[in-house]
Amino acid sequence: MAWPIYFVTGNKNKLAEFLQILGPEYVHKIQSKSLDLPEIQGTVEEVSREKCRCATRLIQGPVIIEDTALCFEALNGLPGPYIKSFLGALGPDGLPKMIMGFGDNRAYALCTFAFCEGPSHPVHLFTGRTDGQIVNPRGPRNFGWDPVFQPDGYEQTYAEMDKSEKNRISHRFKALHKLKQFLETDYKC
Repeated sequence: MAWPIYFVTGNKNKLAEFLQILGPEYVHKIQSKSLDLPEIQGTVEEVSREKCRCATRLIQGPVIIEDTALCFEALNGLPGPYIKSFLGALGPDGLPKMIMGFGDNRAYALCTFAFCEGPSHPVHLFTGRTDGQIVNPRGPRNFGWDPVFQPDGYEQTYAEMDKSEKNRISHRFKALHKLKQFLETDYKC
């Protein structure tokens, strides 16, 4: 087993949530590394696999990457893995406007973690999904599309929630729980 495992991200908010959810026993086993990875087009699975393969070739060791998608039911799953581009172009205020005329504001947040032990090893995917709806922005605007996503069964958007509450129900938590189980059983950490 090789340590550390590199979590490839340049997003400090993602890193903070990642470490909070994993727990203190992983703080010294996981290191963050920011790499300029190509943004390929494809399904969430294709994007995740390719980014992970690219990262493990650059690092020459075990890596974890995360790809997050926000999928609107009215748009057959778009923007999906392209949410970062949509958010950059439209901002949080523009996302609800995209689906206003459709009469369907249902959406789901999808998180995929990809893990690869090294360049000659297979990529393993771990996915988590949280269903919800797209609403007009509420709460702090410091973490992507959190102000416009309200999970089913809650009156608050991700942005309005206490971090510990969000980290118990989020798409990221669900995917990371699966990854953690894999690391503890199959990767023997």
